[in-house]
Amino acid sequence: MSSFNAAAYHRLVIKVGSALLIDEHGALDTNWLHGLAEDVAQLRANNCEVLIVSSGAIAIGSRVLGINRRKARLPDLQASAAAGQVQLASAYREVFGTLDITTAQVLLTPSDTEDRRRFLNARGTLGRLLECGVVPVINENDTVATEEIRYGDNDRLAARVAQLVMADGLLLLSDIDGFYTADPLQHSDAKHIPEIRGISSEMLAMAGAARSDVGSGGMQTKIQAAQIATHAGCATIIASGKLTRPLQRLGEGARCSVFFAEGSPAAARKQWLAGSLKVAGSLRVDEGAVLALRKGSSLLPVGVRSVKGDFQRGDAVTITAPDGREIGRGLAEYGANEAQLIAGCHSDQIEERLGYRGRSVMLHRDELVLFDTYA
Repeated sequence: MSSFNAAAYHRLVIKVGSALLIDEHGALDTNWLHGLAEDVAQLRANNCEVLIVSSGAIAIGSRVLGINRRKARLPDLQASAAAGQVQLASAYREVFGTLDITTAQVLLTPSDTEDRRRFLNARGTLGRLLECGVVPVINENDTVATEEIRYGDNDRLAARVAQLVMADGLLLLSDIDGFYTADPLQHSDAKHIPEIRGISSEMLAMAGAARSDVGSGGMQTKIQAAQIATHAGCATIIASGKLTRPLQRLGEGARCSVFFAEGSPAAARKQWLAGSLKVAGSLRVDEGAVLALRKGSSLLPVGVRSVKGDFQRGDAVTITAPDGREIGRGLAEYGANEAQLIAGCHSDQIEERLGYRGRSVMLHRDELVLFDTYA
């Protein structure tokens, strides 16, 4: 039987389903939330950074507004999300605050994790919150999204967040304790699968539809989330949250299913950078920058000797050595015009050159890769 070992993860994304947060009366279950807060406090004491992707806003808001979710149209759901998100964020703030944990609300849409410029902004915001010791509480921005540009469930949103922040663990808390060969409530012979290495089309076929009247996801969305996360180097755990202190119970041996990652988050990210992007420009660097990059540093403006191409922030650019050889590539933190203005200057001179205090790097070390033939 596979078990959850909190010490194995340095950065963990926890997805909380609506069915866990909402009690039988349709109200927020603050007792359950307090148990989660205690679990998060324990993780943080073990030097694990935590991000939470939380459902529940629409369920709470529909109760507040008296909207029947089964008959609701998109504007009804968006209004419910607006009303419920305030209460959801307040509940996290108050409950986690009793344990001296600061939370922050972050609302995302698919374009925030898939458009490269918005991706960098979202990554920067979440990274800074973690540096400040804050637990981000993330939800889809349902109040502005349309049916065509929605994730539609927080399982896949959680996987995209895990990919965004290069998490090494994604924990999907739900009303079921893992992955089965069939729905265990409908098939008495369904077998629990504790460990999964690689996701097949047969496994997707095994997954059924959502069972809960409160939540929007089902096992199929969890498998799809696991595909996204494991390809990004992030292990995925499906476990029951219908327990007091669910993470503590997992640590004590409660049943779950673990989808093992395909390599590390850093390796998966760099593989994507190396082979999947259309290059829009290039930065020629000096020997000092080459040495710093080999040691794992970001590319600073002072090490850039020339800028070529017409690129925007978030576009892929190549890194070329003084002799003209391409040695790597990365996502630009500045557009070409600004990059030309600050090329060769020290980071403390950026404000003088641009007229505002910009980012201190040309390419962040998490968003660049050196080719093996040169590294």
